[in-house]
Amino acid sequence: MNLRKALFSACLLLLASTTVYAETLKIGLNYPQTGRYKDQGLQQRLGAFLAVDEINKAGGVMGRELELVVRNTRGEPAQGAKNTAELIDREGVRMVFGGVSSAVAIASGKAARDRNRLYFGALTYSNATTGAEGHSHMFREPYNAWMTAKALSQYLSTNHSDDDYFYITADYTWGWSVEESVRKFSGTDDTERHKGVKTPFPRALITDFRDALEQADASNAKVLMMVLFGDDMVRALNVAYEMGLTKKMQIVVPNLTLGMAREVGPTIMEGIIGGSPWVWNVPYELNYTRGTEFVEAFSKRYEVRPSTAAASAYSIIYQYKDAVERTGTTNTSLLIKALEGHRYTLLKDEQYWRAFDHQNVQTVYVVKVKPRNTVIADEYSADYFSIIDSMSGEQAAQTREEWEERRLKAGKPVRL
Repeated sequence: MNLRKALFSACLLLLASTTVYAETLKIGLNYPQTGRYKDQGLQQRLGAFLAVDEINKAGGVMGRELELVVRNTRGEPAQGAKNTAELIDREGVRMVFGGVSSAVAIASGKAARDRNRLYFGALTYSNATTGAEGHSHMFREPYNAWMTAKALSQYLSTNHSDDDYFYITADYTWGWSVEESVRKFSGTDDTERHKGVKTPFPRALITDFRDALEQADASNAKVLMMVLFGDDMVRALNVAYEMGLTKKMQIVVPNLTLGMAREVGPTIMEGIIGGSPWVWNVPYELNYTRGTEFVEAFSKRYEVRPSTAAASAYSIIYQYKDAVERTGTTNTSLLIKALEGHRYTLLKDEQYWRAFDHQNVQTVYVVKVKPRNTVIADEYSADYFSIIDSMSGEQAAQTREEWEERRLKAGKPVRL
């Protein structure tokens, strides 16, 4: 009888240990399935599922399969925060990432912090994300507006130093950050000479863009800085083309993505200049093997080229996996310490998570859209970008002193 009891107990223990071993490690993707940033959201989803499948086929994370739980932010900060709370409280996710809009990422990140979970921003460019609104639980994978502006201004100062600028800016935290930063580094702070107009966000109408573009046309500026993103940029650029402005002015879209270029199309996009932390041809041109493997796998699986958003989501999951395996735990406090200062190479050259603000420091690229014939010659009609300039992450990023100055101005402590 005792032997039977012992065998029965052993079986129960084995079953219990098997159940624990098989338990999935849940992570949450918080992205816009609908709204004006839905294309960038879809790319995050595609990149994330590719990473999860690859990792699971290779044995998972410390023997546990990853499970991706998704929520639709609709591009709204309140919804993003609500989703994050539900993902953690109800679904039991250990980490949340995503966001297409800095306002959404900031609100979502605070909800994660309040529940002692990491939040990785996948497409958030406002300086505030890791600046005035930064905190210990927020890590931003892409560059920020400051870094974009420094790289773009290096190119613009060489090629358009004497030209007048006109700014059309989305009226929210990302737009303000980008315009402020570009004006600072391009020497166009004089708003009397370099005029600008704000357009409503998130519900701008075609008439809002037309009115803004008519003011740009009347200004006789040579450089049109379109600080717009997603569908807003797409709609505004179509109007600019109809008005003939793409022939009269050098149009610059500070944060330019493949999805936006594809929605507008190669005819209208030709010659547009922008900034990007990554475009799919970078690993081919600069010989980054792991990056080309990602592009090939993504293209084969989805029959479309990956955008910046896809690369960011993909990279975040691999960085989370790496941190968990280096620490041997999913404990948030230990993961924060493991990420801070960590250097790695994945889809491009070396990047690192800066310890004092959790900004990812990386090379910034300035790109120009190629002629239509070149674009469509690609197997997936997506060879949009020529790399016309670049800047190292160290040169582009704020210094600690500059970051602390911003924090103090916002009434925030100089330590996260």
